[in-house]
Amino acid sequence: MAYPYLSDLVRDLTGLDLPLPVPMFGLLVAAAFVAVTLVFQAELRRLHGAGLLAAARQRTRDARGNVVEVAVPPDELASNLSLTVLFAGFVGARIFSFLEYPREFLADPVGAIFSRTGFTYYGGLVLGLLAGILYARWKRIELRPGLDAVAPAIAIGYGIGRLGCQLSGDGDWGTTAVLAAKPAWLPTWLWAETYDHNVVGIVLPPPGVYPTPIYEFAMAVVTFAILWALRRHPFRAGWLFSLYLVLSGAARFLVELIRVNPVFHVLGFTASQAEYISVAVIASGLVGLALTSRRRSPTAPPAPAR
Repeated sequence: MAYPYLSDLVRDLTGLDLPLPVPMFGLLVAAAFVAVTLVFQAELRRLHGAGLLAAARQRTRDARGNVVEVAVPPDELASNLSLTVLFAGFVGARIFSFLEYPREFLADPVGAIFSRTGFTYYGGLVLGLLAGILYARWKRIELRPGLDAVAPAIAIGYGIGRLGCQLSGDGDWGTTAVLAAKPAWLPTWLWAETYDHNVVGIVLPPPGVYPTPIYEFAMAVVTFAILWALRRHPFRAGWLFSLYLVLSGAARFLVELIRVNPVFHVLGFTASQAEYISVAVIASGLVGLALTSRRRSPTAPPAPAR
């Protein structure tokens, strides 16, 4: 069962037919944004307090009206940075979706642009990170410690967002489920789902498809737990983000094996867009781990923000 709107979920849970036309996907994206901001802010505050992240710089006007730069704790900029990444991420997710389904986009570009579905995670990650890096450079937030701070936040935010995909039934599901292969101890709803009344209006015949958003949510939670447990690591800045790249890339590659996505033929290889990008992400993470897996030097206390 899918619940495109909050009213659908409330009706199924309570039997009450309330006028709550709030899209479930949008509601979960909002929840993901809040979670990302809170985790990111907490990590920026911790790293700054531990002397591992210097103060950021922000322009303001003094008493005479002159534009001056002042030092501010980096966690005070977390909300604005998250908003910047969120907006750029939506644009990137849309663009990569058009690249993944070029024929559908060219057949109806206006409909594709204003559709409630059609978002590609890696597009959001790439453009969102790029926007975040540019914002960090503008505010003079140190890049590698900043990336370490955002790694657990991205992981949990992605997981919450995938719950939105699951509840709304936005098409991010898997291939037709093979019930004969289901372990006896596993509930059927974790193996096959028909997503009745899904937001894209597609009828899926029984037994249904693999509910891959649930699997991605579970892997995102595990990734977050690992990153959160290791966030006080003794290695150089950038190590935690590199580990995130390896874990998230591997998780996405695995789930793509049972996902419905178009494939592309590149240099003799046949794979989906996400699989190609996953391999590149894993490779980047491994390089990052190799470059940062040395113990950092002792740090001096951070300069006070004024």
